[in-house]
Amino acid sequence: MKKTNYKKIALAYSGGLDTSIIIPWLKENYNCEVIAVVGNVGQEKELEGLEEKAIKTGASKIYIVDLVEEYVKDFVFPTIKMGAKYEKNYLLGTATARPLIAKSLVEIAEKENCDAICHGCTGKGNDQIRFEMGIKHFAPDMPIIAPWRIWDIKSREEEIDYAEAHNIPLKISRETNYSKDLNIMHLSHEGLDLENPKNFPDYDKILELSVSPMKAKGEVCDVEIEFEAAEAKKINGKEMTPAEILNYLNKIGGENGIGIDDIVENRLVGMKSRGVYENPGGAILYKALEILESITLDKDSAHLKDYLSIKFADLVYDGKWYSNSIKGLLAFGNEITKDVTGKVKLKLYKGNIIPAGVEADKSLYSEDLASFGDGAEDLFSHKDADGFINLYSLASLVEAKINKGV
Repeated sequence: MKKTNYKKIALAYSGGLDTSIIIPWLKENYNCEVIAVVGNVGQEKELEGLEEKAIKTGASKIYIVDLVEEYVKDFVFPTIKMGAKYEKNYLLGTATARPLIAKSLVEIAEKENCDAICHGCTGKGNDQIRFEMGIKHFAPDMPIIAPWRIWDIKSREEEIDYAEAHNIPLKISRETNYSKDLNIMHLSHEGLDLENPKNFPDYDKILELSVSPMKAKGEVCDVEIEFEAAEAKKINGKEMTPAEILNYLNKIGGENGIGIDDIVENRLVGMKSRGVYENPGGAILYKALEILESITLDKDSAHLKDYLSIKFADLVYDGKWYSNSIKGLLAFGNEITKDVTGKVKLKLYKGNIIPAGVEADKSLYSEDLASFGDGAEDLFSHKDADGFINLYSLASLVEAKINKGV
């Protein structure tokens, strides 16, 4: 049941379909002041005209908070460092951004003395949980309003009807009414024809950060990435900030059709959903770091990191960024990758990321040891293999003798 005693509500605002109609809806149903809060995590082109639109549709004030560098440095890079991919494919672009936006939202709400916070997430999605987990972490007593869980609107088509009835301008139509989320890490697409997994995505229609691999330019793009402790620091010898690195890789990756993922995933709320994700820069960084780790991490460390990356991805996907479990796993990631420093060369071509060389001062790869020649005789003798195999196969040998009655 809706309450009517809120005087001022902070709204997580994007200017998209949901939050565009929520401003007048809040004013109609709560007779309140609405403060629009935008967390800029790299959706630059979507910020154009946002201030004017928010005020015209009823907001008394709008904050556009620049979170881009903090997002990449403190959320994206640590997730890449952990090698975390939800269900092996999703690079967690939305999931990593929501906790930071929630933190910023609480800060503005408290600054403005708001007595409630509102978000536009649907009751079917993951983001309602991610936002509310973050809000409750920083403001446990703050009331949260989720219109999708209480209003009479049942679909995005009905949202468009509401917008038209209230003269709210929209950048979409019923034919282009995909549900999207854009930030510096990715662009996601859901809805319409994508809801049926048998349909091949119309890349010409939906792609914005990338081109289709089939239509990418027919020439190789070379890139060198330099890492320090598993964090990218330089591109082609030039030092850049985390956001600058990701922006640059998004550009060249997009031009070469890199990082387009068509995924059916298991949502936290229990249903499966299908989405197309564009993450050109992120895909390049994940691959480059995997290549560097192949020569700088020992077997046990690499396998343990792979194992824990699954749990890390699950926790992030499920909205638990501020949990003690995440803090512990981040500490593990920092410790185990402290020597993952070096340079990785890649060739980008029509959707492919092709390894083109890797080097590291603390490489564990020994050319002498790996050689089919007689190198590194002080470390290895072929004769040592006899005793190793005898001990390694001892249990199997005993079992085999028993089974044969020997």
